[in-house]
Amino acid sequence: MDNQYRLYPYRWVVIGVFMFINLTIQTLWISYAPVTGPAAQYYGVTDLQIGWLAMSFMIAFIPLSIPVSWVIDTYGFRAAVSIGAVMMGIFGLMRGFAGTSYSLVLAATIGIAASQPFLLNAWTKVPANWFSIEERATAVGMVTLSNLVGTAIGMVLPPILIETMSIQNVQMIFGGVAAFSALLFVILARETPPTPPCPAGQEVRALMLDGLKNALKNRYFWLYLAVSFIGLGIFNGITTWVENIIRPRGFTPTDAGTLGALMLVGGVIGAVVIPPFSDKQHKRKKFILFGFAMTIPFLIGLTYATNLWILFISAFGLGFFLTSAMPIGMQYAAEITRPTPEGTSNGLIQLFGQASVVFVYIMEAVKAPDGSFTPALLLALALLVIGLLLISQLKDPETQSAS
Repeated sequence: MDNQYRLYPYRWVVIGVFMFINLTIQTLWISYAPVTGPAAQYYGVTDLQIGWLAMSFMIAFIPLSIPVSWVIDTYGFRAAVSIGAVMMGIFGLMRGFAGTSYSLVLAATIGIAASQPFLLNAWTKVPANWFSIEERATAVGMVTLSNLVGTAIGMVLPPILIETMSIQNVQMIFGGVAAFSALLFVILARETPPTPPCPAGQEVRALMLDGLKNALKNRYFWLYLAVSFIGLGIFNGITTWVENIIRPRGFTPTDAGTLGALMLVGGVIGAVVIPPFSDKQHKRKKFILFGFAMTIPFLIGLTYATNLWILFISAFGLGFFLTSAMPIGMQYAAEITRPTPEGTSNGLIQLFGQASVVFVYIMEAVKAPDGSFTPALLLALALLVIGLLLISQLKDPETQSAS
């Protein structure tokens, strides 16, 4: 029986090139956020119009998520992700060529945004094809890590680079790296290893429509979708408006980039450190609950801190605990909805997370007359408490046995 399945070292190459394209698309997504003010001046538009460049990713995700999940589950992740990667590379370069035209930048950004579901919805599919069940939350954590590193790069580099070059040239550099990452994926990715990575029964998945019905009948899956909406809404909201959040307190775009990066560095460490414990104990609920609960004090610090170091510590802690819950939650959803395909369960989670663009917009809408985001951050705190109540209702999946 043992010789019918095995783990191949090449799985690290596949997950590596998959991580690289996830890294680059996140850089493209968030690279305007830390330089919102300077970018608004460069293109002759408002702060809100620059905010739409990030929000367009979430908006595009909503109609595309389910069809893309069908493509992933029907044709495999390699074909689907390659489509998204090539789109990302082409439109990333187009944004670099757009010059000072906001309209062209927005059009290219929408093209990049349309490619994102092909990458994000395969987060659990790649580990399912190549990794044993004991490694899958860890593998999803690694993809989460790359996602966060990409966002951190998009936070830190633009404020530094625009001191010596134009915003257009910054986007050209990012577009070039995106095209290179797409090329690597197309060349090196493989759909499956020669033999399965796990015993029979742990890789079986239903057809997509049957799987979709199965997932949507699951009460715990609905609860986790709501948790995902809250977690990603807060994460996306803070990263989208990072400069606007701290600008009224007298901080600079460079401070905003550093704050965003520290939040993401914390997230990287959290995504690496916490999921292996969850894998080892075969427990998901308590780790998701822990992540949300520990986020609260750090979000309070981010809301009220006027000292730069307290602000930085709060951002790091918030990133560490909030982000550590995300890969564990995705693997939890894949396990409780078996035999729903990973692309379907992952796609629904990402769909609800990206639908949190509603919250991102509300954050800007409820800001105080002086530009303070304190009311929006207090709303985020209230949502975290609701998230804790929802997580308390979850039930751990039964450990899968070989069959």
